[in-house]
Amino acid sequence: MDRATHPRRASVPRADSPVEWRVSEGTVPYPEALAEMEARAAAIRDGTAGELVWLLQHPPLYTAGTSADPAELFNPQGFPVFDAGRGGRYTYHGPGQRIGYVMLDLDRRGRDLRRFVHGLEGWVIDALARIGVTARRAPGRIGIWVDQHGTEAKIGAIGVRVKRWVTMHGFAVNVAPELSHFSGIVPCGIAEFPVTSLEAMGVRDVGARFDLALRDGLDTFLSSLEGEAREG
Repeated sequence: MDRATHPRRASVPRADSPVEWRVSEGTVPYPEALAEMEARAAAIRDGTAGELVWLLQHPPLYTAGTSADPAELFNPQGFPVFDAGRGGRYTYHGPGQRIGYVMLDLDRRGRDLRRFVHGLEGWVIDALARIGVTARRAPGRIGIWVDQHGTEAKIGAIGVRVKRWVTMHGFAVNVAPELSHFSGIVPCGIAEFPVTSLEAMGVRDVGARFDLALRDGLDTFLSSLEGEAREG
């Protein structure tokens, strides 16, 4: 994935979907992304902007969720650490990682945060399957998991926040990040299992294909939320 430091934004409206699809090239500073998420979520709630899925990368940094334990932050390389406001503990973001920020209105799609997180995991798992990677959920552990060298390894993190029933944050999938950077934290508070990437699994040059797989699966993800809202 592109590791340039000057992002160029491309927003692509979908004629068949009410959700804006945005991809930013290069790396986006975390404070800028967080401020934009907050502003967009408020505008969605107020009815002045539509829902948004935003794919991007950040420069190397750590984020702290609302349950972050300072004992799980080591940070020998001195990366910036930001309070994210999302649920969960510490996580790493950096070049080579595909981050998806998902801003949806659960007030009209079904007020069920558990179902939203489950659907978010399923969307990412399905997208990985489209590029030939078998991934799954793990009972009792939020995130995206794969089998590697006879053990389970985490390839994707999920962290969300809901404000006035509008979602923020989303997922981070390790396409080709520098895996040693994860050693500066206990990733998501889970020390028993390693972190891996598509590149470490021998799956290379798939950034564009993975983005396309996510886009192709978006409507199925949205329909699953809307279907539950209609049933409820």
